[in-house]
Amino acid sequence: MGLLTVQIPQEYGYVLLTVVGSVFVNSFHGIMTGKARKSSGIGYPNAYATAEQAEKNPEAYRLNCAQRAHANFTENLVTFLPTLLIAGLRFPTYAAVAATGWLTCRVAYTQGYVAKGPQGRVAPSIASYLFLFPLLGMAGTTCYKMITGQ
Repeated sequence: MGLLTVQIPQEYGYVLLTVVGSVFVNSFHGIMTGKARKSSGIGYPNAYATAEQAEKNPEAYRLNCAQRAHANFTENLVTFLPTLLIAGLRFPTYAAVAATGWLTCRVAYTQGYVAKGPQGRVAPSIASYLFLFPLLGMAGTTCYKMITGQ
């Protein structure tokens, strides 16, 4: 087994900046959910409005949409962040640009979901994959090049 020396390029700072950006996007989701919770009158510890509440109260329905968008964002972070951090080792600028696009799509996803219901999330969701798939390719290439010593 050989040793591998990893040199982190100076441009990796852009990658780290987008990681910090994901914290702000997560906070945006929390704010959207908090506003929807307040206007719906659905208090803690209830994560969602019941189906009956959502049918009767449009604000309760919006809470469910905001809460689901926030949950979906956090579910996707476990794919996004490691992929970004790996891809950025070899392709820091491209990875940071793709990550910024993905984060922008996630904001649009939430805005669409809250404003228009589930249908409002479709286009931003599809668009987000146009940024995630290149990140996956860059991460895979980075791994391959490390394994083969290139």
